[in-house]
Amino acid sequence: MSWTTPADLRAQVQKLWDRGILLSSLMGDEELFPLRLTLKSPDSRQLSESFSDVRNWIGQLADGARYYRIVSRTLNHRILGSNEIPSEIWIDSLEDALACIGKLRDADRFADLVSLTRETKPELIPWLRKRPLRTLELAGSWPNFLQIVGWLQMHLRPHIYLRQIDLPGVHSKFIEAHRGVLGELFDLALPSSAIDAGASGAAGFCRRYGFRDKPLRVRFRILDPELALLPVEADQDISLTEAVFAGLNLAVETVFITENEINFLAFPPVFRSMVIFGAGYGFENLAAAHWLHERKIHYWGDIDTHGFAILNQLRRFFPEAASLLMDKETLLAHRTLWGIEPSPETVELTRLTGEEMALYDNLRSGSLGERVRLEQERIGFEWLVDALGSV
Repeated sequence: MSWTTPADLRAQVQKLWDRGILLSSLMGDEELFPLRLTLKSPDSRQLSESFSDVRNWIGQLADGARYYRIVSRTLNHRILGSNEIPSEIWIDSLEDALACIGKLRDADRFADLVSLTRETKPELIPWLRKRPLRTLELAGSWPNFLQIVGWLQMHLRPHIYLRQIDLPGVHSKFIEAHRGVLGELFDLALPSSAIDAGASGAAGFCRRYGFRDKPLRVRFRILDPELALLPVEADQDISLTEAVFAGLNLAVETVFITENEINFLAFPPVFRSMVIFGAGYGFENLAAAHWLHERKIHYWGDIDTHGFAILNQLRRFFPEAASLLMDKETLLAHRTLWGIEPSPETVELTRLTGEEMALYDNLRSGSLGERVRLEQERIGFEWLVDALGSV
């Protein structure tokens, strides 16, 4: 039979817990109780056909009635006479609901967290109301969260590294591991003037709240020995912070950007040129180097949909950048070395040339083969040398 059982009733209450509704009601947000639960009960036909089952069902409900109240109705039957059948189930209090699912202790702990927060940082109460179950998960560390929020309120946009926050029991790994929660708390507790609204997400955490971030770096090689920066004969493979790199204004005429480290290291000598190790999506480390806009830039990536997506992204910073060895002729000449692109890109790219867009369309539509990919390191070295001759 599909009549509601005590387990079904507990499941309904558990669902309210899982949605955070019971804990929110603990904060006085809304009056839930008395609360009527859903009850599916037998009709007169089922009473006649399965009288013994109905009696057992009534007994089961009665056995569990410690936490809920049963309201019955009289069901008259021409043979069985009048019978009292449960028609409504009510839970009269929050305490009964919590006891029904064994959550009284958890609720008491949450109430303690609410009290502590109201006493020390009442501006964070909306967060507890919105995320009560998450608050419980963090209960053991909640005083640390309150400490950190209080510290930042006293040191707006401190311009120090997270490692330099000096609070008992708090370390930088704790802060880094909980940037999502802390960000939501900071947004509630800090004045808008102390928040950089243009930075968001885990990557923008430090900038958003005024901490120093790990500096971006630029790795490059000088391809013309006459322009060597260091007074040594060794290979000029150099890594600098973005700020230092931006201030160089190197005397090169051409800049190559490649995504593969071996290609970066093996890039041959080129007159008045340099090569930058791109390492995938993201060119913020180059954005401040305004002198690059006065140089010829060539990007060499994989011939696949993501390679063109990265090229498209680069042109957001450097619109005049040209592609290198990312053409259909190169792709077809290396057919035996094609691989499979795991998750092809399909979005529209707005910064490609007509020829690049045509090849991108071929790749994302599969007209040349399914998920075709030619990784840049598979291209013959002589192809690179020949291409450099015409740059």
